[in-house]
Amino acid sequence: MRTLFFFFISLVMASVSVSCISDDFTDSPSDVLTFSTDTLRFDTVFTDLGTPTARLKVYNRASKAVNISSIRMRSDDGVFSMNVDGMSGKTFENVEIRANDSIFVFVECFIASNDDPRPFAVEGLLDFVTNGVTQTVTLEAYGQNVKRLRGVTLDADAVFTDEMPYVVFDTLRVAEGVTLTLRPGTRLLFHDKGMLQVDGRLIAAGETGKMISMRGDRLDDVLPDTGYEILAGQWQGIRFGAGSFGNRMEYVEMQSTVHGVIVDSCGVTDRDKLILVNSWLHNSQGNVLRSHHAKVDAYGCCFSDAGKAVVDLRGGVHDFVQCTLANYYLFAISPESILTLSYLTREESSGITNPLMKANFNNCIIYGITSPLTPGDLTGSDVYVRNVLLGVGGSDDDHFISCIWNENPEFETIRDEYIFNYHLKEDSPAISAGNPAYVTPECLTDMDGINRLEKGSPALGAYAR
Repeated sequence: MRTLFFFFISLVMASVSVSCISDDFTDSPSDVLTFSTDTLRFDTVFTDLGTPTARLKVYNRASKAVNISSIRMRSDDGVFSMNVDGMSGKTFENVEIRANDSIFVFVECFIASNDDPRPFAVEGLLDFVTNGVTQTVTLEAYGQNVKRLRGVTLDADAVFTDEMPYVVFDTLRVAEGVTLTLRPGTRLLFHDKGMLQVDGRLIAAGETGKMISMRGDRLDDVLPDTGYEILAGQWQGIRFGAGSFGNRMEYVEMQSTVHGVIVDSCGVTDRDKLILVNSWLHNSQGNVLRSHHAKVDAYGCCFSDAGKAVVDLRGGVHDFVQCTLANYYLFAISPESILTLSYLTREESSGITNPLMKANFNNCIIYGITSPLTPGDLTGSDVYVRNVLLGVGGSDDDHFISCIWNENPEFETIRDEYIFNYHLKEDSPAISAGNPAYVTPECLTDMDGINRLEKGSPALGAYAR
């Protein structure tokens, strides 16, 4: 009897306990949900490609549990899909959230292609019904049709325009004897391991306000309000083959690469290999620009942020005028100088048949969190550094002429806040420190379209101010 009594009491207590748990839900219309956002926005979505998952957090602030009687997609034309508690679907019923707890709703977006070359808006509504009250979260995205390039070798001259972006999934190759022309505003977006191999010729001709963009194809955020462009290594970069000459990159922004621009050795220095004008090449795991025994010139360009030397020049013939070379690379401190130079004098190149370096660096800035220039003596070389701000101590001589030593150029860059802006602050010592005689027609105006000589002596570096 005693055993039966305790068994009966246990059943009663269990029944009461279950009753308390099952009844511990609020049915008050004032106890509703709150959300991490009232509008869940996706960045530009390429048509016929899915998106990374966006996350919506749903909170129950009440002191009792709530039962969401319905979570339902509406008015989205099948564009959006969701996942709740590990299950995918368009509608969910009786989803419980404990008191002062929360759940995640994961949303993805897939937009079918159409004939519109411009970005177009799509919208959906996500309804939550709790205690008879309907609450709605808006879903927003912009679709973008693209031209997809897979395994493409251009064997005839081609022109790319700004009508819609080009997504390169592997290697886009320009065959020998072929010219690829990029019009102002052209966007080349490269998938993981994508690259541009130029064995013919590249003419990338942007203009002020319509720069050509070359970057990875991830357009979403890696952190809140911080885009994927801060991550290097998203695509391989550009390689100019040994037989490629007459290339030009003008008003081009190229970023987030593994190896930046590589100019293959050809040992020919009496023909232009590559001319860069008013372009910004930045954020590479390796070098931003590497050239071996070639003729490569740069006017009004910014080269910045690399895991190795920002610019690596071996031999060759070079004019760098009104250029900024800076390194505030986010993910490591480079073991190399910002600008590395080799094959400078006959003693260094004993037994090497490649021509020695001839180079001029005029009205430039070389500065960052690593040393600016390869340690060594330029005596006996054909390398000259004139009116250049260098972030180390030193003094002028026959090869360093009218330089600014051991000064901070006062960039607008704030590395800790992921701001990489190489314009100059108003109190920069680089302002009006340039020699106007070095300003060529190629770089009379900067990337912003500002005349460098509007106030007399130009500022050093890529930007007029």
